[in-house]
Amino acid sequence: MSPLSTASVLPAPAAVSTSAVSDVDTNVATSRNVPRVLAIAGSDPSGGAGIQADLKSIAASGGYGMAAITALTAQNTRGVSGVHVPPASFLTAQLNAVSDDISVDAVKIGMLGDEQVITAVRSWLEKVRPGVVVLDPVMVATSGDRLLQESAEAALRALLPLADLITPNLAELGMLLGEPEAASWPEALEQGKRLAAGTGATVLVKGGHLDGDDCPDALVNTGGLLSADVVVVDGERIQTRNSHGTGCSLSSAMATVQARLGDWEESLRTVKPWLAGALRTSGQLEVGSGNGPVNHFHHLPSGGLTSGGLTTAGALQREGAFAELLRAEAAPDLEAIFGLGFIKGLTDGTLPEKEFAYYLAQDAIYLNGYSRVLARASALAPTESEQLFWAGSAQQCLEVESELHRSWLSTRSVQTELGPVTKAYVDHLLAASVSGSYAVLVAAVLPCFWLYADVGESLHARYVAAGAPAGHPYAEWLRTYADEDFAAATRKAIGITDAAGLAGSPAERKAMLTAFRQSCRYEVEFFDAPRHHADREHRPDPVS
Repeated sequence: MSPLSTASVLPAPAAVSTSAVSDVDTNVATSRNVPRVLAIAGSDPSGGAGIQADLKSIAASGGYGMAAITALTAQNTRGVSGVHVPPASFLTAQLNAVSDDISVDAVKIGMLGDEQVITAVRSWLEKVRPGVVVLDPVMVATSGDRLLQESAEAALRALLPLADLITPNLAELGMLLGEPEAASWPEALEQGKRLAAGTGATVLVKGGHLDGDDCPDALVNTGGLLSADVVVVDGERIQTRNSHGTGCSLSSAMATVQARLGDWEESLRTVKPWLAGALRTSGQLEVGSGNGPVNHFHHLPSGGLTSGGLTTAGALQREGAFAELLRAEAAPDLEAIFGLGFIKGLTDGTLPEKEFAYYLAQDAIYLNGYSRVLARASALAPTESEQLFWAGSAQQCLEVESELHRSWLSTRSVQTELGPVTKAYVDHLLAASVSGSYAVLVAAVLPCFWLYADVGESLHARYVAAGAPAGHPYAEWLRTYADEDFAAATRKAIGITDAAGLAGSPAERKAMLTAFRQSCRYEVEFFDAPRHHADREHRPDPVS
């Protein structure tokens, strides 16, 4: 959603968070900015999988990681050469030592090894009852090495109902059901439904081991806990030989983000683009001669400038440093936007007009509220130049809203009621506008400039690369995305925010990061709202 162009009906992203804020002690499954996440899994001395991958994923996803070791392995990027399982009583001692002192917000369970270990974990779970439990049923490594004794398979199946989310690979999904491995995506989804129905848990069906350019994942729950029995999140296959620890990383990140957001669908849409980036940049690590690890911290700027580094002396003495940090924070959500069906349909012209019209109607409502927020930024701005910039942007928002109604909405039957995502986004911006902090406010409004500009530029480039096909229903819309005035305004907004971050205190920079991340998250949800609205309209009314 750009405030400066009639093409400005597009929003922007959020990133796997690394913020710190509250320290409320509770075991209830409520959102936490820094969830305390316990990984129960085996150790990988090469650092790519197991506990080592779990702790990296938890940290990359904004959590505080803890670990209880179930097994020691001798392995590297070429495979597993040995496994040692310590006594189960010592695992129990580890688990009790953690939970007797620390409230555990989420648990990720990986390699368990044998029946005694599984029994120890089950007893602890039944006693502690963590708010979020993700079970990655590690039975067979990607290399083909068996990591669970066959005698323990029945005990593992009995553990499944204690999990909130189960994340098997396709081979493990078949083994848990006592069936052959699925050979196709529809077959895998059917297996996921059977496992979900049999356990009561949500199952994450992963398409990574299938052939083809697409790499979808799906959340499956037949008990009505999701917006549909099967929620598919599309993705592109990343061609790389470095996928060691992908399953461990995905499951621990899902546990962490779920403890932050409290929504499995939202969690998967957050984690999936982060993991895609970790695979895409894995070659930069240059670890091992076999199947190397993924790059867990690809989303952080180089040179150690992390959100933690914001408090160190001199970390932000260079112009542009804070903008670099924001850019890295937004990258995963920009990927998420490009993976949405709305964007794909808008690009190739297959987007149903009803969904596009709903999007425009919500954008018109949004822009009305956004103009008030920009006017508030103008009132708080410390210089005349910035006052004029924000005031001009506010005026443009109102003009765009009028144009939307005149050119599209007035000629079509469109629902104009305030949608839930639109309301949440505008409420967030209005809260930032009354915080009294100019710096926090400009950080909150920046995604509507920056990320929209990136999306618009890419969409226009794709349209041109396709030969600007005649008859494209959204051709006029796509042509307006190549707007140099808006690009210049975006650069101005980035510069203002960067300067505010440079001048601010560590506490204010932290608040700016939080506001920016939240706006980015709402941008992704805004793009996806038309699909959810269409799903609700097509869903049959419940039988009374």
